[in-house]
Amino acid sequence: MGVEMRVHAFFPLLALVFLGLGASAGWPRCLGLFLILAAAVATREMARLLAAAWLGLRLRAVLLLPIGGLFAYANPESQKNADQGSAQLVLALAGPLANVATALILAAAILGASASVPLFTLPLVTSAYLLRSLVWMQFFLGVLHLLPAYPLDCGRLVRSRFAHKRGFALDGRSAVVLGQALALALMLTGILLRFDPWLILAGFFIMIGAQIEDQGVLFQSVVDTVRMSEVMLTDFATLSPSDTLADALLRCVHSLQDEFPVVRGPQLVGIVSRQRIVDALRNDGNGYIQSVMSRAFQVARPEDTLGAAIRRITAGHGMGLIPVAESGRVVGIVSVQNLMSSMSLLAEQRRMEREAAR
Repeated sequence: MGVEMRVHAFFPLLALVFLGLGASAGWPRCLGLFLILAAAVATREMARLLAAAWLGLRLRAVLLLPIGGLFAYANPESQKNADQGSAQLVLALAGPLANVATALILAAAILGASASVPLFTLPLVTSAYLLRSLVWMQFFLGVLHLLPAYPLDCGRLVRSRFAHKRGFALDGRSAVVLGQALALALMLTGILLRFDPWLILAGFFIMIGAQIEDQGVLFQSVVDTVRMSEVMLTDFATLSPSDTLADALLRCVHSLQDEFPVVRGPQLVGIVSRQRIVDALRNDGNGYIQSVMSRAFQVARPEDTLGAAIRRITAGHGMGLIPVAESGRVVGIVSVQNLMSSMSLLAEQRRMEREAAR
């Protein structure tokens, strides 16, 4: 479906934890219990992916944790729509409902086949009895996301209630702190209840998910305070659509840029990369820039935030460069190539300004 699936390193490592917890039952049953957890996560995420497709949301990637997946949206419009109104409610309910419904269906099927199966015998989830665990793992994963701990589903709903009052960054950080506090409470409860491994693991992975979200919120809060005029390159080379590819290649030799704005007079008409120039020369021989330049580009303004530019670069247009224009004239460029160095220098400049102001 065009969505990149990523697996957090702790997910496969959890299989080793399962082997340690159920060593007495044998490694095949421990591995089976891990696969049951993976199946519960897959059930949840498939439901959420279908819900996102039904809502018309475009996803770029899903990061899988043992408590579920974290969505990365392909464009700011999808991110905004997912955080508002009925769309957020649908996404929040899709996963828990899928898990609970699957648990009920499995329980009905198992009890229908054999009423003697001890589905309600403690412990409910154990490597010693995989058939019972198959039902309860689905059920507990669904119920887990009803806790008001970010980034669990109910926690996302709680966050959205106050987002319009406090702003995305401040609200997101508050939700992360609440999620980490509830995760810590779960882990402490698990320790007090004779080291209940499931509460400890649930709290640990909620903490990991909250930390990942915290990094994203912090990054967002930083880039949304930086303007394009502060990090754009003002000393850059341009090409003309009437330039030959051979002449353009010579310009590339004397420039550190990977991509070039193509201008006709003051008017921006396209973008071309040095690799595209080299490939065209190799395959088709010499020609003109206008035949190989990309006309699919977006232009930023000097007062736009860096966050908006990053979202444009990663929006799926295959762009590594954003031209910055003022009154129809290109005054700078921002590229992935120079962004990190520009940000580090800007941070150093701001630090020196703060020290000088003291």
